[in-house]
Amino acid sequence: MTTKRFIKTILFVAPIAALTTAGLWLWHQSPVIRTIEQLLTENTALKQSITHLTDESQIGYAKVLSQETRDGQLYTRVLFVETKPNEPLKPVLRREYTIAGDVVHFDALIVKFGQQMVMNGEQKAIYLWRRVYGEYTEPNEGFAINPTGVEPARYQCLGRNLNFDDRQLFWDHIWDLANDPNQLKTYGIDAVYGSVVYHKLVPGLIYVFKINSTGTLYPEVVPDL
Repeated sequence: MTTKRFIKTILFVAPIAALTTAGLWLWHQSPVIRTIEQLLTENTALKQSITHLTDESQIGYAKVLSQETRDGQLYTRVLFVETKPNEPLKPVLRREYTIAGDVVHFDALIVKFGQQMVMNGEQKAIYLWRRVYGEYTEPNEGFAINPTGVEPARYQCLGRNLNFDDRQLFWDHIWDLANDPNQLKTYGIDAVYGSVVYHKLVPGLIYVFKINSTGTLYPEVVPDL
């Protein structure tokens, strides 16, 4: 082969190779992008699961296990319980935390699905507990309740009709949407926002966390019988 012909061959083959490589890269990447969009806008199984969520009132509770003063600082040992949807007496998660002080913050992420996402045309919401922290602690240094990206035990019903990869994809990105509000309407979600309630905790009381019809999170205090 002459030098001129060799150069022509290289000039012809190189662009094809580059396009082929780019095509393979897009082939591997685009299904992920499409899956995210389809999962949140077109996946019938997921839509049915969200549609079947019922309105909730009680989503968990906390109580003081003990309080003690060490080196002049009061510490509160708290039991936090997350309950099964619509079955407030059935815990799905139990955690114990020791907090400096007696004022404790409970942080949740609320995700509201719009009418186009829900098959019966009614808005639905899920509530994801994030962390617990005291008044002397920065929020980002608080104790995790449900780690970011992990499927909460109380919402396993959402993934019951999805395969493992789709379930993981859903929870990875539902947490991320809190930081990407521009994608909310694309995915049929009306709002993603944080809600923090705090209370001075004392022994002998139970702090029942409830959600009202507008998505407001609040504690109801009852005696620990």
